[in-house]
Amino acid sequence: MAYQCIIVETRGPVGLVRLNRPQALNALNAQLMDELAKAIDVFEAEDAIGCIVVTGSEKAFAAGADIKEMQSKSYMDVYKEDFITRNWERVARCRKPVIAAVAGYALGGGCELAMMCDFILAGDNAKFGQPEINLGTIPGAGGTQRLTRFVGKSKAMEMCLTARMMDAEEAERSGLVSRIVPKDQLLDEAIKVATRISELSAPAVMIAKESVNRAYETTLAEGVRFERRIFHSTFSMADQKEGMQAFIDKRKPQFKNK
Repeated sequence: MAYQCIIVETRGPVGLVRLNRPQALNALNAQLMDELAKAIDVFEAEDAIGCIVVTGSEKAFAAGADIKEMQSKSYMDVYKEDFITRNWERVARCRKPVIAAVAGYALGGGCELAMMCDFILAGDNAKFGQPEINLGTIPGAGGTQRLTRFVGKSKAMEMCLTARMMDAEEAERSGLVSRIVPKDQLLDEAIKVATRISELSAPAVMIAKESVNRAYETTLAEGVRFERRIFHSTFSMADQKEGMQAFIDKRKPQFKNK
């Protein structure tokens, strides 16, 4: 597929997607999100890819959804086309880990896209926000839901009601991002982390991701029960036998992804 709104490449076992609409600060239009969904499809189907990194430019990860594209839509337009759900949620459904490397602005849909990824590495110039209230609407790609789960009700409510932006330091303190990296080292660090993940047992990584995500979907008791059963299931894997034997032997494990 020829991509026009994203740049796709591989870095060893890592699939890299760069959002690429610089004239619009990487505003997320339908074409870009369709292309991103397709790139995720391709990388997820490739056994050689163990982890995916999504990034933008140093100035903007994505400054929001494309307002010009959506402004004229009616309720029936967005309902019938399943606006946002149809293609945006593909990132959240990816079974392989997806890392957001965020520098500059991640606002509105950009913040929501970053939150759909499994974790966020933030450049020291990153700014996060949900400014939809300024447009007479509300976040529609998970901003009121994922942001609240990550930073708590008070901060999420303030950000959604006032459009206040959160800088990288506050985002790290609040649990929105895993850590801060100097912006000129951000992509290299994201590739390094993704490569490390790709060296591990692919099924174990996917199982761990599924188990962590379960914590947001159920009670503690049910979540622990799920974790316990899925932990038990790893004892049927060749990689579990190899990993534990390698630990005993004091050597690096040779995982076969089975």
